[in-house]
Amino acid sequence: MTIALGCIADDFTGATDLANNLVRSGMRVVLTTGIPDAPVKKVDAIVVALKSRTIEPQRAVEMSLAAARWLQAHGVTRIYFKVCSTFDSTPHGNIGPVTEALMDLLQAPFVPVTPAFPEAGRTIFNGHLFVGDQLLSDSPMRKHPLTPMTDANLVRVLQAQLQARRVGLINHATVALGGAAIAERAHALTEAGCAIAIVDAVDDQALQRLAAACSEWPLVVAGSGLGLALARRLGFTERAEATALPVPSGAAAIISGSCSAATNAQVANFIARGGQAYRVDAMRLAAGEDCATAALDWASTRLGADPILVYATAAPDVVAQAQSNAGAQNVGERVEAALATITSGLVARGVRRLVVAGGETSGACVNALGIDRLRVGLQIAPGVPWCHSQNPALHISLKSGNFGGPDFFDDAFAVLNSGSADRSTKV
Repeated sequence: MTIALGCIADDFTGATDLANNLVRSGMRVVLTTGIPDAPVKKVDAIVVALKSRTIEPQRAVEMSLAAARWLQAHGVTRIYFKVCSTFDSTPHGNIGPVTEALMDLLQAPFVPVTPAFPEAGRTIFNGHLFVGDQLLSDSPMRKHPLTPMTDANLVRVLQAQLQARRVGLINHATVALGGAAIAERAHALTEAGCAIAIVDAVDDQALQRLAAACSEWPLVVAGSGLGLALARRLGFTERAEATALPVPSGAAAIISGSCSAATNAQVANFIARGGQAYRVDAMRLAAGEDCATAALDWASTRLGADPILVYATAAPDVVAQAQSNAGAQNVGERVEAALATITSGLVARGVRRLVVAGGETSGACVNALGIDRLRVGLQIAPGVPWCHSQNPALHISLKSGNFGGPDFFDDAFAVLNSGSADRSTKV
């Protein structure tokens, strides 16, 4: 069976984000956490989720190349490197280093780069990334605790991460002319020594035009927005069986580690509406307190049909104070470890419906649970679907910190509880 698209995502929520859009376009998608240890059958696309966004660049390259080689060995000829729609990265990577390594492996003469996802408010104009009506550098992302994004010019951001290649721009005027014009501009850039280009996209039509130009390119680097257009360009159309998941059951819980503005609002809304919540204090963790055990003791008598919330989400000034006192990496690692321990404990106590908020948190929790693959189902909000794991058996949603409205947590369980499913679906 031919697998139409092989995808490599640099974090777990980004992987579900892309898989969600591919499923919406009618593809049958399996998401694997890391490189699969066995063939994946009866799918149109595979999304390999890595936890590589903020690690040392060389390690990110090694992981990404290993994933790409596995996809090649299983017949995949088209690779989609999925990056965050806010282009989250450190000054040294890892978008640039991984892109260059994949280009070398695939012998790709040219690569389009566009994190645009207009449906979620991420657009690119003249090479500048906007989050809603704000430039990226004016948005809350400028204060992200791990990857502060203080420059909205993606040509400049990406060029600083590259070793051997130059970055150009395919602007909105060219994109508006269609796929042939995009391909012609790409050829001209390649002839001029620019093997990579940021591609403007201010609406979904722009992504559809880019998808029309992608047929000859073995590699694309994008957010999840291009996935919708590319799947449809490959001939897929919406079908109910693509979103089918088993019937949900068991206790419900939310784990939140993201400190984004969106997740802070979601946590505040959940608490204001009377939801039961327990706060994991980063300062106490840094001091060596066993917050995981305390959280599980609190949760044990409250688990049931209504979701409970365990959160380390905090305002930027609180995060900054904790980082100042104990170091950013130390605080982040302790929070991730604690939330992962709590997640494992909750599942052991019967949680079978689980929402995890935050990319790094999602990676830590999925790894702790030992989940190796997920079937992707119904969308909750743009970029966020429900998924199903067979081992352990549970429904899980991995939410990027920036996604979803204030009512997201309530919406998530409403969608799951009302969604229809093929009860025999296998991963």
